[in-house]
Amino acid sequence: MKRTRSQDRILNILKSINRSISAQDLYVELRNRNQNMGLATVYRALEALKLEGMIQARTLANGESLYGLIQEDRHHLTCLQCGDSVAIDECPVHDLEQQLNRSHRFKIYYHMLEFFGLCDRCQAKAEEA
Repeated sequence: MKRTRSQDRILNILKSINRSISAQDLYVELRNRNQNMGLATVYRALEALKLEGMIQARTLANGESLYGLIQEDRHHLTCLQCGDSVAIDECPVHDLEQQLNRSHRFKIYYHMLEFFGLCDRCQAKAEEA
């Protein structure tokens, strides 16, 4: 599938910053690099790249989506109060992914596992109150 210039620009930025970023922050980053692109175009390009399996989207507890290059097994502990998110390395569903791939003939680009709760700092604040 041939990518558009907008998609190529977004991929280049995601490669250069090597972290997940919101569509709004990506829009600002494009403007900072004198690569003006409308916000709607940014969203369309992100959606096309996601459907192509080039990027992944991760939705935070506040509803905001972060976009980044596909990386193997992305799992997080996310605090519902402060929003901090910590990556975890363990993958309890890796074998399940391979099994689903075989049994359903489903091409899996990536998977994510996210646990929501309270971090130690927010738990301590709640106990003090």
